[in-house]
Amino acid sequence: MTTTTTTTHVPLSERFNVRILVFVGVLLAMTGIPFYIYIHEIMTGGVVHLSDGSVQVDLKAMSTFEMDQNKGTINDVPPQFRELDGKRVVMEGEMWQPRAANGSISNFQLVYSIQKCCFSGPPKVQHFINAGVVDGKKVEYYSGLVKVTGTLHVNVTQEGGKVSSVYRVDVESVEPS
Repeated sequence: MTTTTTTTHVPLSERFNVRILVFVGVLLAMTGIPFYIYIHEIMTGGVVHLSDGSVQVDLKAMSTFEMDQNKGTINDVPPQFRELDGKRVVMEGEMWQPRAANGSISNFQLVYSIQKCCFSGPPKVQHFINAGVVDGKKVEYYSGLVKVTGTLHVNVTQEGGKVSSVYRVDVESVEPS
């Protein structure tokens, strides 16, 4: 007596169900998005040239470098950020103005994140961009993330034996992100 065994081929559509496809999609998104962000930051160095001629700048990348807080010079600022001097930039960060409640202001400081800024010790001068609104205008104060557009100035200035400023921006507009 001989026995024959037949194997049936199960179609691919029956081997995978919606739950498996969703699981794989979520897994790819969880690993792919952070990988993309990491690669994008490495490739751009925190500086992206936009089609309108302005430059989008990552504030965290722009402020994360070592500089002597007393004797720092313009040569301590990474070249890709020194090259932005006089350029029209777009930056996203948080406004800091200790004397302002909600309302109009004419100057403030911009930092990538007030709460996440300085885990490695006291704040450094390069973490803060001094922002002054152009033509004596005023802008609204916003808590949370804002998008600031203006002309960036990169110059290490000293006051009282220590570095007092690295970045300054002439603000054209501020809007919530």
